Amino acid sequence: MTVIDVQGLTKVYQGGLKKRNIVALDNVTFSIKQGEIFGLLGPNGAGKTTFMKVALGIAHASSGRITITGKRPSDPSSRLHVGYLPENHRFPQHLTGLGLLESTGRLYGMSESEINVRTKQLLPMVGMDKWGSTNIRKYSKGMQQRIGLAQAMMPDPEVLMLDEPTDGVDPVGKVEIRGVLERIRDDGKSVVLNSHLLAEVESLADRVAILSRGRLVKISTVDELTSRQCQYEIKADIGNRLVEIPQDIGRVLNLSSQGLIVELVEDEKINYVIDELRMKKISIRSIEPLKISLEQSFIEEVTLSSKNDKGEVAL
Repeated sequence: MTVIDVQGLTKVYQGGLKKRNIVALDNVTFSIKQGEIFGLLGPNGAGKTTFMKVALGIAHASSGRITITGKRPSDPSSRLHVGYLPENHRFPQHLTGLGLLESTGRLYGMSESEINVRTKQLLPMVGMDKWGSTNIRKYSKGMQQRIGLAQAMMPDPEVLMLDEPTDGVDPVGKVEIRGVLERIRDDGKSVVLNSHLLAEVESLADRVAILSRGRLVKISTVDELTSRQCQYEIKADIGNRLVEIPQDIGRVLNLSSQGLIVELVEDEKINYVIDELRMKKISIRSIEPLKISLEQSFIEEVTLSSKNDKGEVAL
């Protein structure tokens, strides 16, 4: 089931007198499914935060269409089942953490009994149960992020939109927040995650969209983005034996006594390599597609997009 549907979405900020217009989103089309963590990746100014603002009705699209659970941002009810944690948020400093959650609940039209039950669930969930009665002004950056996540989760939303949710959070806190987001996904809810921490996105996201200069460069699963096409690492007891493959099959990129890395003309040719190793009576321990980091894949995609756009690299 699709919870967010984006079709030809364009957002242009008018530059005003003697200033050029800024195209923040340029004919972007994709969809987000129920029960997935969806990562938004891109350099600064790629359009990630603008997408969230348009989805929430904070900014208005210049053209195209976006719906959340079938409703457009112009319909206020579209936001009843959406939680949002903005980047660089500014919560009222005179409130306590508990007071922020209570105020958020009232804004969503929750009853006092619902608010009471929900706050008792959320404060321990984000590790803030001992700090709920403390004023937000006394919170560290990491604590503010934790309580910010809790306020986004207050209405038990179907869609959670998070802009840099672990910014300033310590390593232990990041692991805990990751666990919270995984539980939300397992409950059938959707999470839209905008983060510059690519290792975090790689460990969490089911699919990612890469934006560059307002355009959708790539949308794919993390596994697809981090797998080298037609490249395999084979762990085997090679010893001092020579292993070669014909050019019409592929080539050996690396050979050692413990295995080899091959690049093939097509994935099906891995069967030829396996047969060759078996004919040489070489014991095969494992065969895995060669992986790269999401960061490396991201840089390659953005660099290629920049070259195609203007013949230069702009990261």
